Amino acid sequence: MSYDVIIVGAGHNGLIAACYLAKAGCKVLVLESSDKPGGGSRTEERIPGFHFDMHAVAHNIINMTAIPRELRLAEAGLEYIEMNPFTVSIRADGSRVRFYRSLEATVKSIAEYDQEEANAYARFIEYATPLMRVLLPALRGESSLLNYPGYFLELIRTIRRGGGLFRLMQDLLSPYESILQRRIKSDLVAAPISAYAAHSSAGPQVPGTGLFGMWQAIFHLFGQWHPRGGSVALVNSLVRRLESFGGELRLNAPVTRIETGEGKVRGIALENGERYETARVVTAIHPKIALLELLDPPLAGMAARELAATRTSNAVQALLHVATSRLPPYPNSHTDDFKGLQNFVETVTELRTGFIQAEAGRLPDQLPLYAFTTSAIDATLAPPGCHTVYLACPAAPGRVEGGWENCREAFIEKVLAVMEQRAPGFRDTIIGLEAFTPQEMESLNRWPLGHPMYLDITLDQLGLMRPTRRLSSHRTPIAGLFISGAGTAPVGGIAGTPGKRAAAALLADWKERSKN
Repeated sequence: MSYDVIIVGAGHNGLIAACYLAKAGCKVLVLESSDKPGGGSRTEERIPGFHFDMHAVAHNIINMTAIPRELRLAEAGLEYIEMNPFTVSIRADGSRVRFYRSLEATVKSIAEYDQEEANAYARFIEYATPLMRVLLPALRGESSLLNYPGYFLELIRTIRRGGGLFRLMQDLLSPYESILQRRIKSDLVAAPISAYAAHSSAGPQVPGTGLFGMWQAIFHLFGQWHPRGGSVALVNSLVRRLESFGGELRLNAPVTRIETGEGKVRGIALENGERYETARVVTAIHPKIALLELLDPPLAGMAARELAATRTSNAVQALLHVATSRLPPYPNSHTDDFKGLQNFVETVTELRTGFIQAEAGRLPDQLPLYAFTTSAIDATLAPPGCHTVYLACPAAPGRVEGGWENCREAFIEKVLAVMEQRAPGFRDTIIGLEAFTPQEMESLNRWPLGHPMYLDITLDQLGLMRPTRRLSSHRTPIAGLFISGAGTAPVGGIAGTPGKRAAAALLADWKERSKN
């Protein structure tokens, strides 16, 4: 059977590309190497009766886009629940600051401890908001800012108030700890902002990460969202919509070769010896694997050298999934404290040290840690009266001294020690637990070093530079071959924009060729 387009990889970006192409009338086949679609958007029953997200928990960028509406994903069963407050900083001394979507409510929470810091936070968000608005067209997969002239005016006013263009350039080129030191007084607020910035897999000391600190303003603009049923709800809705458009998904179908000839795509070969002829392929996997390993012959010349030079750090995320008989017993907590991310990072120094040690291949002495308890807002994830506790260290080593097999128990113990400090008696509530290490992530998902975003998202590997400037249009030097996925423009994470943009590029080129 012949197909107009074959998609390699059934993560959310691959499925989104497939949906847009099938919706446009293309005959589409999606090939997935594992027995389930989803990639980083999977949800698994790790402990009998308890369902945990295997990586992504909060879906933020995709809810800034038109993708759910354009693909009518709500009709296919997708429902998002707002996580508000989006962060609660839970400190060892029992104090906590709650970060709500409402800036006013957040400032009030900070002011309970420090009015000056509350005022500084308000000024910081006021400064960062127009900068974030300017990014929206790119995050949404829109081609121009011309539809948003007000964004430019607001940005210009902000630059003038904030110290001028050179100060803005300094902020963007700085490590996020530096921009926070300039604008936030203490760790009371700087530490929880940094804990979210660390989702970039970049430590607070890394130059060019100031943007990730300013990302805090996005949560006040758009909130934070969890799909009912876990991340797999997004995947399931995309699969249903793909099938409704006439597209096909095939699992347990690892691709071993993308065949080319005379500078054009010719077909796809599978591990079992099967072959599909096609003139158009979209890869939604790691771009290095797609273009330097599967492509036959591999990408060559400067395009290949630039791609080979892209970077992946050794600091990644490691998880502990814990089934419990109750929510974590934080002293003096109330129901709001379990809706969003619960941050246990108290100082930026602690976070910086953790990243430095992870980069060196060591398990950090003091684990930076945060938690999600999504069963508190989504009863589908756990049996009645019980809960899921998703514990994540954003600064774990992808490759660790002695190997993860020998460090697994030490990691578990360090995580539980942090939890016991914040929630005395937590160990007594545990029904079962499972660690999910970078080594296992690499094995399951083909993520080198366990990186779900494939490549670091520093300034030189973002937007029009992702994965490289030459490949950021999702087109490749091979006619009919396009790239998508977390390692392509504009960014990784649960965005969907790389899938939408890759589909648009393919359709535009196909239309242009049909004229000739």
